Amino acid sequence: MTFERCMALARGFSGVSRVLGLVCALAGFWGSEGVAEPAPLIEREVLFGGATRFSPRLSPDGKSVGYLGVHEGLMSVWVRSAGGEGADRVVLQDPKMPILDFMWQADGEHMLYLKDSDGHQNWHIYQTHLPSKNIRDLTAFVGVKAKFVAVDPRIPDQILVGMNLRDRGVFDVYRINLRHGGVLLDTENVGDVTTWAVDGAMQVRGALAVLEDGATEIRARDDTRSVWRRVLRWGVGEGFGALHGFSEGGGSLYVSSGLEANSARLLEVEIGSGKRKVLAEDPVFDVTGLMTGVTNRQLQAVQYARAREHWEPLDGSVAADYETLRAGIKVDFSVISRDAQDRRWLVASQGGNMPLTYQLYDRSTKTLGALFSSRPGLLESQLAEVRVISFAARDGLVLHGYLTVPRGVEARGLPMVILVHPGPWARDSWVFHNEAQWLANRGYAVLQINYRGSTGFGKSHMQAGEREWGGKMLEDLVDGKNWAVGQGVADGKRVGIYGASYGGYAVLAALAFTPFEFACGVDLFGPSNLGSLVASVPSQFKLTRGLFEKRVGSPEADAEALKNRSPLFSAGRIVRPLLVVQGGMDQQAGREETERLVAQVRAGGNPAEYLIFPDEASGFSKLPNAMKFYATAEQFLAKHLGGRLQPTKQE
Repeated sequence: MTFERCMALARGFSGVSRVLGLVCALAGFWGSEGVAEPAPLIEREVLFGGATRFSPRLSPDGKSVGYLGVHEGLMSVWVRSAGGEGADRVVLQDPKMPILDFMWQADGEHMLYLKDSDGHQNWHIYQTHLPSKNIRDLTAFVGVKAKFVAVDPRIPDQILVGMNLRDRGVFDVYRINLRHGGVLLDTENVGDVTTWAVDGAMQVRGALAVLEDGATEIRARDDTRSVWRRVLRWGVGEGFGALHGFSEGGGSLYVSSGLEANSARLLEVEIGSGKRKVLAEDPVFDVTGLMTGVTNRQLQAVQYARAREHWEPLDGSVAADYETLRAGIKVDFSVISRDAQDRRWLVASQGGNMPLTYQLYDRSTKTLGALFSSRPGLLESQLAEVRVISFAARDGLVLHGYLTVPRGVEARGLPMVILVHPGPWARDSWVFHNEAQWLANRGYAVLQINYRGSTGFGKSHMQAGEREWGGKMLEDLVDGKNWAVGQGVADGKRVGIYGASYGGYAVLAALAFTPFEFACGVDLFGPSNLGSLVASVPSQFKLTRGLFEKRVGSPEADAEALKNRSPLFSAGRIVRPLLVVQGGMDQQAGREETERLVAQVRAGGNPAEYLIFPDEASGFSKLPNAMKFYATAEQFLAKHLGGRLQPTKQE
């Protein structure tokens, strides 16, 4: 029996039968690819140089493809023929600011695009007439941010946008006439709405609100003159959910929620009666997306966040298309753009060792053709295999994750890095991850664990992480390390831990609270004081304060517990080498507290390297800064774990 078949059987059962998944891992899964020479070093500039072409979209007639790509150092919009004729050409560019997003108008002659207007992240929406190159700022208000809300090809002369024009802390919905540029306030936000839904007449009649206690509320109204009423509500303990839009007739909403179930199910909710109908569900994994028709709102397919992302057709009109796509694309894929007649689809695909790639699919001929890769420089590189794994934590909770093993070497006794995903309310997936590939290329096994609290695995998995920062969430990472050592993959004396944001916190917690489990740690922008973290939730994220207080703790009511789980106050226990990265403008991982932690580690006579980037916040926005970090981290890990190094230019 193949490992894939064994795991497929395991996914069909729950409870103790899931041990079958562990048996699969023991039944020859770790067979070597054949002892050979390690793969050639891939230069950091290639791994981290950024995507060159991404976010493609089909023109309404399906004859052209627009996409984002760099031109003269800034992100611009390019267009190419869908048939491959002629050269790609730049159609939208700004000499000072990158273009962040774009869309075609229904006439195919205009584009709408989003970019910063003044360098202060005040994004405006612009319209350009492609033949004449005339440009108009549709949201020309000083100090105001704009974002796309909705378009509908059946109503080609209008667009709905969100703007904080009336109140800088609240985004209302405005209706803009695309012919003459008129702007009208359409729907006021009472202050808690994060998502809007429009019906077939492009009227705002649905809303998802996040309440102060972290609960989620779905609201609807019969028409734009009617009052809003609640049609569904779930507490923060029910997990995350989403509002996906209206059904074709406008009488129901498509909503995903874990209400009255473990995993998030796709529900159809009648807005008049509140009656709910389950349209799709998985007992373990959440529904994360859906696809509806182009010319109507007929539900066509649903997406599940399984170990491998999976789309399941629900409508016979697309079943044969998905069968063709599965046969032609061996990795995970999604349909991301379609023409106005639904004849051509633009498909995005990627896998653990395949960067994001785009194909064009013709429904009439059932043919699939390559378009381009987002990272063409990596196509010839020898990337490492990413394996789906699972194991039981010490309390029996089944944890899912991914193991990346260096190419060309036997998967036994390797130095290893635990790569902790940020969030923590996020997840690792079977997608191309440049840091995992970088580490594997340098000789490390890489283990990514969807520890408790990660999303996609149902609310019981998320609830298991409540108030467990530095507790059971940390134990999951230690259990993952011990599992890999027990499998013979990792050398227990050469296991490091690496992460950003929450992952950075996990690194600090691991070295402070389990000081002898890991050989070294790399912390990027990780908070060291949980009380300060929760108190620093920015004003624009005030609706998430209730969620933080429930899942992490209250700075007032739980001050002592938060202090006990804060690495800052246990920094003296850190004895293993530590590399800390700090952004000078970071509001969540405060510079003063980070530097206090580093000073305490050094005061104990223990090594702590410190990198400060004054022009960064809680992540890398500038490539030279990122490249400096990766070069430093590579040297740090090689020194303490024994991996390979990219030669310097002087060498």
